[in-house]
Amino acid sequence: MIMFMGEYHQKIDDKGRLTIPAKIRYELGDNFIITRGLDGCLFVYKNERWEKIINHYQELPNIKEARNFMRFFLSGANPQTFDKQGRINISSPLIKYAGLSKNVIVIGVGDRLEIWSEDNWNKFIENNEDNFSDQADNLFSQNLN
Repeated sequence: MIMFMGEYHQKIDDKGRLTIPAKIRYELGDNFIITRGLDGCLFVYKNERWEKIINHYQELPNIKEARNFMRFFLSGANPQTFDKQGRINISSPLIKYAGLSKNVIVIGVGDRLEIWSEDNWNKFIENNEDNFSDQADNLFSQNLN
């Protein structure tokens, strides 16, 4: 299984094209999905992982909460491939959702990539940096040592 990690500072052009670093392109493969993520960023999934997510969502009960989340998550999903320069083309609704402008941050988060506006990423770090130690203790306390 591929484990995405790292932080990459990139630029998006006026046409919504974003160059993905070569190492990530190789790990991501030729076909992948980009969609609305949580916390104001975009999620990028390898096709294999996307299929597992969709299979899981199809097992959810037909209740309003599940329907609404699926609408949000799936309506923004776009199949992607890289152009010859290693760029992806992000649709204008996704650019608007994530507040992307010229400077963006691409981060690896295990089974997915996240694409953040530089401003939103910096705010996320600033708003959470004092809590990371407590969060680690809460999540992993039984596995530490």
